[in-house]
Amino acid sequence: MSDALKHECGIALLRLLKPLEYYKEKYGTAFYGINKMYLLMEKQHNRGQDGAGLASIKLNMNPGERYISRVRSNNQQPIQDVFAQINERINEIILEKPELQENVALQKKQLPYVGELFLGHVRYGTFGKNSIESVHPFLRQNNWMHRNLIVAGNFNMTNVNDLFENLITIGQHPKEKTDTVTVMEKIGHFLDDAVAKLYKKLKDEGYNKQEASPLIAERLNIAKILRRSAKDWDGGYAMAGLLGHGDSFVLRDPAGIRPAYYYQDDEIVVVTSERPVIQTVFNVDFDQVKEIKPGNALIIKKDGTVKSKEILKPLERKACSFERIYFSRGSDAEIYKERKMLGKLLLPKVLKAIDDDIRNTVFSFIPNTAETSFFGLTEAVEEYLNERKTKEILDGQRSLSAEKVREILSERPRVEKIAIKDVKLRTFITEDSSRDDLVAHVYDVTYGVIQPEDNLVIIDDSIVRGTTLKKSIIKMMDRLHPKKIVVVSSAPQIRYPDCYGIDMARIEDLIAFKAALSLLKDQNKYDLVEEVYNKCKAQEGLKDIHVQNFVKEIYDPFTDEEISEKISELIKTDVVNAEVKVIFQKVANLNKACPNNLGDWYFTGNYPTDGGNRVVNRAFINFYEGNKERAY
Repeated sequence: MSDALKHECGIALLRLLKPLEYYKEKYGTAFYGINKMYLLMEKQHNRGQDGAGLASIKLNMNPGERYISRVRSNNQQPIQDVFAQINERINEIILEKPELQENVALQKKQLPYVGELFLGHVRYGTFGKNSIESVHPFLRQNNWMHRNLIVAGNFNMTNVNDLFENLITIGQHPKEKTDTVTVMEKIGHFLDDAVAKLYKKLKDEGYNKQEASPLIAERLNIAKILRRSAKDWDGGYAMAGLLGHGDSFVLRDPAGIRPAYYYQDDEIVVVTSERPVIQTVFNVDFDQVKEIKPGNALIIKKDGTVKSKEILKPLERKACSFERIYFSRGSDAEIYKERKMLGKLLLPKVLKAIDDDIRNTVFSFIPNTAETSFFGLTEAVEEYLNERKTKEILDGQRSLSAEKVREILSERPRVEKIAIKDVKLRTFITEDSSRDDLVAHVYDVTYGVIQPEDNLVIIDDSIVRGTTLKKSIIKMMDRLHPKKIVVVSSAPQIRYPDCYGIDMARIEDLIAFKAALSLLKDQNKYDLVEEVYNKCKAQEGLKDIHVQNFVKEIYDPFTDEEISEKISELIKTDVVNAEVKVIFQKVANLNKACPNNLGDWYFTGNYPTDGGNRVVNRAFINFYEGNKERAY
């Protein structure tokens, strides 16, 4: 994605089902869990580069023995820093006590992080804050083992204000109004309530407090706690939690917006945000890694029992399509095929844009995440050429000379590596006029492969704000002096903000929205903006279930092609000599390529939860009123 766009986060939960001595004997180390967590988090580095954290729990520890450890970092390389801190602490203790080297029982007692239950998190700061306090996992401490709660998630809630007020209603005093704090405190409240009720029941049965403790752990109904906690949540989430005594869970939202995958055998249970991470780290096949169903929680009890429980009634599945287009690693077998198909489905539009002149067209891609779609597009060009060659030869019957046949058969798509990112350059100057000049040099271009009569087709995975295209990429490509620059987006036009985990909160930043406003001005229809504003304002105070997305009306007067043409105008500056054309994927083709991830609200405005409509209207109101606040 040429525009900078941040994703919320990635999670990794690991439960070791055997005693630590088992891993020492089989794998040569009691640090098996720590080592695997490092790999699970590094393999999800693409999902979070602003912060990382790890928490661990030791099972069956005696009173007075530390059983919870946590480390977090907002360092430039946070995952590396987290594990450097862990290694430093462990090595420091072993240096003082060499007898720990081979004694697993002592290692568990005396070394931090050497336990059976782990929760890791990698984070992108959606709200622009990157203090250590914003880094997961979050810890809610209590002297009662069962009431200790550790939470980390990949999520955004649309109704944080309501959740905050709910906490106040039940008598709490939250320290801040963020979705992470409100979610954790909601779970914590019902956890406290469940533990208190169990203790009262056990006391009535004749047990004292000490005797009741293990029975509380055994009888604690995690599914019930989650049902009560998540009743009013509106958002996209994969929420992971650990309880101090050893129970754990991962809960997925009812529409399946945010992803969560798991694998289980007789040694481990593991949950991550991406399937190939588990495949790689534990060397298992595609079919062995399962998806947590929408609205369900994978619950792992202290005794190792694993069950999937329906917590919330599933909604229509609207798994985030951006996971397939961009965020998740393309090493997933399904995602790789889907991205290639996205490229293939663009061929008809590309051929029209270049007037079917493949011979005088060079195909390339930018950035690297668009490479798989590029493969799909060039394969489609090859197939198209093969059909055309066959027809041309057959139509010529025996009148074609051998030289002409060779000429026909020799035609191939001209594929070149046009742009190479210079990783050494950093746009460290924030003053706009100076910064723009630096941005234009972040990529190097390949000279000598483009002729003045050539079209240059560049595929991008998506176009969000168009800023990098306008200030850098188009100018850079124009230095090669092509006749025409065709920018191809494997995703449709992004028209609406996201509120479920992607940093797209301000609608006025989206290039498609700017294009629609420009068209309204061109056609003397700009009064529609005020009409939409008044409709959005009229809905303020209504319950989310009654709110409609009126922002769709801004786009209704125009075809997709008209908006694409206007975007082409907006991203071309006076210094660019080549003709510039931008083409986008059709939503129908996106759904065809990614049939199991039909969440497309940022393209269509069809939000999967009621809170989404309120957020998009609020984003429009903020735009109209000149308010720079986020819409959620």
